Amino acid sequence: MLDTPEAVFEALRENNERPYGLQRTVTAEELVEAAEPFDKPDILVTALMELMAAYENTGEHRKSPVVFARLLKLWEEAPGSFSEWEAHQVLWRFKWVATSLLQVPEVPLATIEGWIGRMRERYEADGHGVQPVAAMRYHLAAHTGAGTDAAYDLWATRPRTRLSDCEACETRHHALHRVRAGDDSAALEVWRPVLEGASSCSDEPQMSQAQALLPLVRSGRLDEARSHHLSGYRRVRGMTGMLDEVGLHLEFCALTRNEGRGLEILAENRPLFEAVGAPLARLGFLTGVQVLLARLVSDGHADTPVAGPPGRSWTAGELLETVRAEGESLAAAFDARNGTTGVGDRRRARLACAPLTGEPLPLGLRTAAARAVPGAGSGGNGASGAPAALAIPEDFVELVREARRMAAQVHPGDTPLWQRIAAVAGADGYVHDDRLGPEGRLRAELVEQRAYELFGDDRETEAVAAMTEAAGLFGAAGRPWDALVCRARALAWASVPRTAGDSGSGSGSGSDGGAGGGSAGASDAGAAVDREAIRAGLDAVLREAEELAASAAAAGVADAADAADAADAAEEYLTVVYFRVYAAYHEAVGELPEVSAAALERFEESVALLHSEAERLAVPHRKAGALEFTADLALRRGDPERAEGSLRAALEEVEASGRPWLGMRTRSILAQTLFAQGKYGEAVEPLHQVIALAVRHGASDFPLASVHAMLGHAASHVGDASTAVRHLSEAAARHDRSGAHDAAADMRLQLADVLTRTGRPEEAVAVLESVDADESGVLDERLHAQVRLTLGRGLRALEEHRAAAEVFLRLADTVAGWEDDPAVLTLVASEAAMSLAAADRWDAARAAYARAVDAHAKAANPPMIIRMMCEFARLTPLGERTGAEDAQEPSAGLEAALAHFAEADAVCAAVPQDTDDFSHAYESGTIHYQRARVLAAAERFADALAEAEASVAAHERDGEQGEVPRAESVRLAAVIEYNGLGRASEAMARLSAAAKRCRRHGLDEAAQILDALRADFRSRQSDR
Repeated sequence: MLDTPEAVFEALRENNERPYGLQRTVTAEELVEAAEPFDKPDILVTALMELMAAYENTGEHRKSPVVFARLLKLWEEAPGSFSEWEAHQVLWRFKWVATSLLQVPEVPLATIEGWIGRMRERYEADGHGVQPVAAMRYHLAAHTGAGTDAAYDLWATRPRTRLSDCEACETRHHALHRVRAGDDSAALEVWRPVLEGASSCSDEPQMSQAQALLPLVRSGRLDEARSHHLSGYRRVRGMTGMLDEVGLHLEFCALTRNEGRGLEILAENRPLFEAVGAPLARLGFLTGVQVLLARLVSDGHADTPVAGPPGRSWTAGELLETVRAEGESLAAAFDARNGTTGVGDRRRARLACAPLTGEPLPLGLRTAAARAVPGAGSGGNGASGAPAALAIPEDFVELVREARRMAAQVHPGDTPLWQRIAAVAGADGYVHDDRLGPEGRLRAELVEQRAYELFGDDRETEAVAAMTEAAGLFGAAGRPWDALVCRARALAWASVPRTAGDSGSGSGSGSDGGAGGGSAGASDAGAAVDREAIRAGLDAVLREAEELAASAAAAGVADAADAADAADAAEEYLTVVYFRVYAAYHEAVGELPEVSAAALERFEESVALLHSEAERLAVPHRKAGALEFTADLALRRGDPERAEGSLRAALEEVEASGRPWLGMRTRSILAQTLFAQGKYGEAVEPLHQVIALAVRHGASDFPLASVHAMLGHAASHVGDASTAVRHLSEAAARHDRSGAHDAAADMRLQLADVLTRTGRPEEAVAVLESVDADESGVLDERLHAQVRLTLGRGLRALEEHRAAAEVFLRLADTVAGWEDDPAVLTLVASEAAMSLAAADRWDAARAAYARAVDAHAKAANPPMIIRMMCEFARLTPLGERTGAEDAQEPSAGLEAALAHFAEADAVCAAVPQDTDDFSHAYESGTIHYQRARVLAAAERFADALAEAEASVAAHERDGEQGEVPRAESVRLAAVIEYNGLGRASEAMARLSAAAKRCRRHGLDEAAQILDALRADFRSRQSDR
């Protein structure tokens, strides 16, 4: 009931704690009505102040000036009803009204100019400088486009006053002035304090982040643009007071070819179409929408469903016409009011801007909307390092000859050529040209290519069948060498274990497979490998190859054609030998970590044969293959030094072969060997070389996702966060495109970890939110659970406790059914309870607390339960509401907190002393430490000091690993002793002794913290 002034004041206080939005605004309107009947103007003043702030922060600029008029009237009638803060706010909010009037095209320009004049009079009458007035005149000039430079000079040369906008907001306007002048570089330099976080306010940095996006892209600072989009958008999404900024994020997505991400933002902000209280900001929003939709329509996606004004469904084309018409009408209304073309000119310039990147800028986000827009960029589905498009001959005979030439060289760029050949040869009415040899050969080649495609799609059983079919067709076409090679390849592929995906060190790309090639697909899971049959089959093929080679040698070389045939025969023979190594390699790998002597002997024998025969026949790339297999197995067996030596020798052979593309896989494995030795910096160069080779030679099938992932890890290890983010984002995008959803999610988990560790938690949360939004069910349940756990913790670190709690509660429902790992529920329920308590949702928090305790009884997780109980205790005095008695009995909260600590003590005591991964000393010390903090907050300083000292003693029992928490407990004890008990000399002596102890244990940072606190105490003593 709001029937007393006290009740209204209490309601105003509660409403002030709510976030700005519809509920807060509606409540503020109701409280103004409730305050009006009382004969106490001070209540109405406070209620009107709250209502005006609600309007200002939700974009209700048509209503804000009306409320201010009432405040001015009260100021004139009862100035004593205004507190000192409210009196200052009256002057401050003159600027709000000027801005609101500017937002509405129906307000005449003369009215705005008159208001600014009245503002000047009031400021001068109260003894304030007129710099804020000059700022407002500049904002008007920048809006109309008339006299901008002169107005800027008048503003920028005047000294700031108490009523000036905050430095962060003024920085934004200074930067925007330079953007309008076409000087992005200067603008970004001005913006630096805000964009780097040194200057902020309630509106910043999110407003500047949105405005700076395109200047950053135009300046080539793409990593920064990505960063500010990820963190900045989260701060403005769904906010009616940030319409213009949401529009700028949409425009950024469109102009960086991330249309899919733009459509998701549009869907998230659908309610903003109904926000009409700030027409100028609405125009900015609609313009951003139009830029996005125009890109889609121009690319042929006019019929794509999109999110538009509620009440009906929309296509991109339909919504484009609607927003274009309203945007043109609004711009015309502002220009008519202003008597200039400034607003329309700026809108037309935005609409005329072409994409600023040649390919989608990788953002690191999973974007489902992209699937509905073929060809549209999607939150990071960029094509960084996209293979070059090779020229495809128009003449069919030339096309086939070129494809055969490239295939003979194991060139990775032949795939598009064979795809074109298949299309032509498979068409009705195809007539074979005899210049290409028998049609049976071409049909065999096409079946062979289909086998490669099946193998690349992890469909090994079908691939082996297709390759076997190709062998028969080659034999029938009189191509014995081709038939033997296809038989060897089919047998080798059959040697790959199909119980799990094994991407190995390299890749299965290319016609030869390769070390580690051939990951198993789910369709073949569980199929047995008959190794004896495979060995027998390969030995038989090798004998036939040796016989065929011997007969060819006996025939001799009569001319150049014979020489070419002999060289081809050597290649084919060595390919058969190569696949014996391939099968032996997979047999050895299948026995890891302990390889039998027999398997190892077979591997070494087959490698030795390949190496010696390649050397005898002078075919260096096959010699390189032998070295690569040796290195790969050495790496897997824990000998990276030997592997590195073999790989560097292999690269020399690749160089000698004149086929540089064959070094891609070798360099990938080399990078892994360097990783295994901790040489992350050295791994960067070979990985970049892999990407360069793949691009140069059109290796579209090479798994560059893993290369980008390794580059991201290498960069992270050497402290290059920007490069790490770029490559991990690209790796995730490539996994998206290939349909590897789990791999993409795993990359984004790693990306979020890098972002979090480098102080960019908002970006990390944005990345994880994009993964968690996947409701298709394609993600592995355990992986998705890890994403949610990490996301929930990230949200809590950002103090978004309610959102964190929602994530944890959803996760708790998921893991509740995990009978094989019930302790996870204990962990998640504890996390949910802590977040709910921090969000001040105590009823739900207690329910989650009870669920966690019950889960702990079934599947113990003592460290997590203890942490939850201590956190509840810490939050209880500050936020728990146990009933009406709280108001009369301040100790009730403390008693509840101490009860939680007692529960934590009981959990700790119940854990057996020899339990692995549980330190009684650490956990006991933590409980004492947290109890000391709570007792100190309750001003029971003597008891608090005793608990802090008990914490110190507990951590001492933990040996060397207890020294860091011990130092922190000493720090707390000294603070309590100095601030609470007034024992300065004892506190400083305590700190001095602890700092010396820290240095003895090599904890210099901890010692510096303790010394700094002691110096602060000494300084404060000197000032007394």
